[in-house]
Amino acid sequence: MNPEANWMRKTLKPGEAVRYWQLGRTAQERFDVPDAPMKGEMDPFFFLTKVKNFIPHEYPCRTIFAETYRGKRPDVRGEFEAARWWLPFGSPRLDLSGFWFRPTRLATFTRTYIEAEAAGTAKIRLGTCGGAVLWLNGTEIGWMAPYSRNLEAKQEFDLPLTAGLNEIVLFFDDLAERDARYFYQFDYLSGPTVNVAIPVPVAGHVAESLETALDGMHLDRQHYFGGDITVLFAEPLPIEVEVNVAIEGDFMSRERFDFDFTLPAGAKSLNIGASEKAPADFRHLRVTLNAGGFIASRSVGVEICHAARQGEAPASLSDRIAETLDEVSEYSERDTVRAFARLASGRAGADTDAMIEEILPTIEDCHDCADFSLVPLIWSRTVWGKDINEKTRARIDGAILNYRYWMDEPGNDVQWYFSENHALLFHTSAYLAGNLLPEATFVRSGRRGSEQAKVGAERVRAWLDHFEKWEMAEFNSAPYFPIDLKGLTALAALSPDRDIADRAKAGIVRLCEIIARSAHHGMVTAAQGRSYEHTLCAGRSLELSAVARLLWGKGFYGRRVHCLPQMAVCLRDHGLEIPAAFAAIADHRDARHQEWRFAQGENSFAALYHYKSEHFAMGSTVHYRWDEWGYQETVLHLRLGEKPEAAIWINHPGETIQFGYGRPSYWGGCGTIPRVQQYRGLAILEFTTYEEQPDFTHAWFPKAEFDETRVSGSLALARSGNGAVLLSAGSDLVPVTEGPSAGAELRQYGRKTRWIVRVCEAGDLASVESRFGGLAARQEAGGAFLVEDPEYGTVRFKADGAIEAEGRVITRADYTVKGEAKMLVPPHRRMQV
Repeated sequence: MNPEANWMRKTLKPGEAVRYWQLGRTAQERFDVPDAPMKGEMDPFFFLTKVKNFIPHEYPCRTIFAETYRGKRPDVRGEFEAARWWLPFGSPRLDLSGFWFRPTRLATFTRTYIEAEAAGTAKIRLGTCGGAVLWLNGTEIGWMAPYSRNLEAKQEFDLPLTAGLNEIVLFFDDLAERDARYFYQFDYLSGPTVNVAIPVPVAGHVAESLETALDGMHLDRQHYFGGDITVLFAEPLPIEVEVNVAIEGDFMSRERFDFDFTLPAGAKSLNIGASEKAPADFRHLRVTLNAGGFIASRSVGVEICHAARQGEAPASLSDRIAETLDEVSEYSERDTVRAFARLASGRAGADTDAMIEEILPTIEDCHDCADFSLVPLIWSRTVWGKDINEKTRARIDGAILNYRYWMDEPGNDVQWYFSENHALLFHTSAYLAGNLLPEATFVRSGRRGSEQAKVGAERVRAWLDHFEKWEMAEFNSAPYFPIDLKGLTALAALSPDRDIADRAKAGIVRLCEIIARSAHHGMVTAAQGRSYEHTLCAGRSLELSAVARLLWGKGFYGRRVHCLPQMAVCLRDHGLEIPAAFAAIADHRDARHQEWRFAQGENSFAALYHYKSEHFAMGSTVHYRWDEWGYQETVLHLRLGEKPEAAIWINHPGETIQFGYGRPSYWGGCGTIPRVQQYRGLAILEFTTYEEQPDFTHAWFPKAEFDETRVSGSLALARSGNGAVLLSAGSDLVPVTEGPSAGAELRQYGRKTRWIVRVCEAGDLASVESRFGGLAARQEAGGAFLVEDPEYGTVRFKADGAIEAEGRVITRADYTVKGEAKMLVPPHRRMQV
């Protein structure tokens, strides 16, 4: 250790986490096990977790890995070599979580120093899901090896610290399967007075200044529809810095665009370039600074939509179908969906074949989510096979015959068989592939194609039985409507069995009705069973926006899609008809208000309430898992006016790192699901969170996207057009002004927080505050909340989920899968009459 090295020092108090580390590179290697079948079926309740947010399904690779390594000293590989520095940005964890499409062993060395004023024994607590080995000043202190997939375990260790600098080296590893929580938390429970110190290759104050610049870094806008993308640093850069900006999509995207810059000392911003030239969709911009060898990164998120280029949608359906195929063919991500659109619109050729060739390895290797690519590929091969070159066509057939279509076939992959959307695509693929190659042998099942098709058809029919009875397990979920539509459109177009084709078409129509009922001017605005930051923080570039544009002429296109061109081809070539009446429902212009109540999921486990006028919409869950650990549920979502970005939702973050891989994450889902109840334009949420979770709840509140806002004390108001909302919190609201969500987040701190939400029609905020600023909830002995609303009168939100108001009683049992839509006269118009 060089005594003349530069150091960053941070105070460390008992009970706090050690948050500053040097990072080595993460070693990755495949973990393949012998092919074997699995037992199990689709699980319509998989995300209704029983233990925290732990998903219990286990693959053979995990079983073998656990038998080999669990409870044993981790297999330490490699050695520490600093590659970059981990800065916390509010997170107590060193978190390298991500998504791996095949079983992969991960291993990482990290290092930090604890500087003690005097010698003494410190007690620390280490929490991780995988394994870890800990060294102090070169001596091994201990290890832990729970290796429980994505379920954190904790263990305490004693550290005999010497006075001065003490080197802490930690090796941690795990098996990554799909979404992997690859992190550790190192809590300093008690011991001598200490600092955390890490060596840096620049002056300590320079490193701290760069940390501050990244900590408060944000973009000048949350959404770009034109103009330059500009990164704003929280303070001027202290020295010249090399900057890499990697533009990445969500975990499913395989695209990455890198840009390198040099910024001079004193720079406060970075112009990345024109948003018109950047890839559309919700994107992570990973900004990495290299200042004299000090390397640190932080991500910010942003939506990019090429709305100006797209313009208004064509008036006729036939023109919108053609536009859809053109857009996907020319501007979508290079995958089998884009190749499908190109083949369907006469764009066959070398580049289209190349797109297929680029994705085929993921299908051949049975990557997780390969079924998303396989369905449009089978359709393309079936209908336009002659337009694909012979070599590529032969490789497609080989991939189809060697693919693993269900868990009862042998394999060693981690494809997710358990969720409803994946099950549909697996069964659809087996059915249609068998029909495509009826005489060939499907390698993993050993069946002839005709037999594979028969098995697939039986499973498709069983899936349709379940769907027709209970509909979406992943209820009302914006990212999963397109996946179900992907499978159903393929069945509607290609099924040789009339009953399956007709039932698939009926399923498509039903999903389109649900979308329309839950939409506000084409944009789905509702509670959702599974949500992600990239589907909530984006509006125009979300695929359902493009579906609304295709069907109803209201929406925009993003870059990566699943069902869109298949929908277009079904409408064009296969007799699919979506009732014209849905257009007026999706783009509600009626003077009356729609109240839409329905249930989804097996045994109607999720009841959903939705209320909209021309000027606002708000949806929520009904008596849903109150005070339980959540997964990815967004329980209340609203939108105002005509602008898609004028949206608000309220949740309890599942983690404090923004744009992480948690389920739930910072914005997607709820760490603890609140008690939430809604009557028309009035809702109340009460969160009671757990000690080990973040100590605040928050609202997405993008000030720049509203026409008018006001935040003062415990009240926040916003207006867009003639739609307005009032948020009344149980304590002061804290606007976030720095970091990725600067200008778009309101926090309410505390383990128990309450929010009252009131949407209404108004032309100014003064009238909204005058009418609703005094809203308050009074709790009765039986647990009911009473709110005196100026328009609805006394609203009683009962502890069993029932609601009493305006002479009505709405109970949880009133919600059916079929649903009920009522048109209600607005209260202020009733009063006028």
